[in-house]
Amino acid sequence: MAAMFEVFWRFLLLGCVSFGGPAAHIGYFQQTFVQRLQWLTAADYARLVALSQFLPGPGSSQIGFALGYRRAGLPGALAAFVGFTLPSFLLMLGLALFAAQAADAAWLNGLVRGLKLLAAVVVAEAVRSMAQTFCRHWFAAVLALVTCLLLVWSASAWMQYGVLVCAALLGAVVLPAKAIQPARPTGVTSALRWRPLVVFLLLFALLPWLGGLGAEWRLVGQFYNSGSLVFGGGHVVLPLLQQQLGDALSEDRFLLGYAAAQAVPGPMFSLGAFLGAELLPVRPVLGALLATLAIFLPGFLLVLGIQAAWDALATRPRVLGVVAGVNAAVVGLLAAAWVNPIASSAFHGWLDVLLVLLGWALLARWRPPILLLVAGFAGAGLALGGT
Repeated sequence: MAAMFEVFWRFLLLGCVSFGGPAAHIGYFQQTFVQRLQWLTAADYARLVALSQFLPGPGSSQIGFALGYRRAGLPGALAAFVGFTLPSFLLMLGLALFAAQAADAAWLNGLVRGLKLLAAVVVAEAVRSMAQTFCRHWFAAVLALVTCLLLVWSASAWMQYGVLVCAALLGAVVLPAKAIQPARPTGVTSALRWRPLVVFLLLFALLPWLGGLGAEWRLVGQFYNSGSLVFGGGHVVLPLLQQQLGDALSEDRFLLGYAAAQAVPGPMFSLGAFLGAELLPVRPVLGALLATLAIFLPGFLLVLGIQAAWDALATRPRVLGVVAGVNAAVVGLLAAAWVNPIASSAFHGWLDVLLVLLGWALLARWRPPILLLVAGFAGAGLALGGT
């Protein structure tokens, strides 16, 4: 029980400050759970990141779910999900309920400005430390650099997924097993867990047929199917949800929720909270809960079913090359995300650049507690004001 509560409050804290999208979340998790808390090794984390890149669903939330599972079993996995998602869920639900009365607040804009600068600091340090771990072989460094350049040039979901597939294939052929630490994780078995996979398939097949039972069932089916088919992260869910919802929601309201999901901390799939509340206006809280749970559930079922087998499979030499290639590409993905959207939206002048350089030096040299960094950058943002 104590481990579950520890997982919850640590992910709750991250859910309050993790601006920057899925790539930034990978950096936050790496800095918090690998470097500072040492809940798992860099090699174990590399395997989780590689797995999340190939499964449908919200990649960073799947990593968090798996981290919670390793720490405290299924209760820990659920605690990680609730903690990381709760802040953005409440913000998106609040937007749906009070959007008409909401107005720009200078202090809130300043706070967001400071936390965006914090995201730039954390991701910059994650790129540096992960490059040291995952790019020790020259070909891995080349993969990371090429990935970064391609994704800065075009950040489309197809480009991102294509680069990851190419990196996996090249890693299997070129990279030696020593490119990543092959230590076998402890406390896991090598078998697939069939029950979560069977539940995933049954829900995927049956929920569309249950939509005629009422608006709630139809809502669950729409969001579950969208979460089952999303490869490439939160941005890719936009066209899928637009297709699923059709004319049930106006384009203006849909885009308002999508824009807000990019502005709040935590997972972009929290867009489901806003859309669910809009689609069930008589019971907005129920709609937000159902949509949020439905859009996250398929990705989590896949993690539960496949993670143990993946951990065992990923110790084989050829698969080690695949993992090494994917994680080298993830370093490039992080670097590209630092350029855009993190730095492009965070930097508005030389003072912002100076604050990020100072924060990065502090984090790399002394590794202060995340709360201290949050307080410092939030205060700086409030002092500077919004833009």
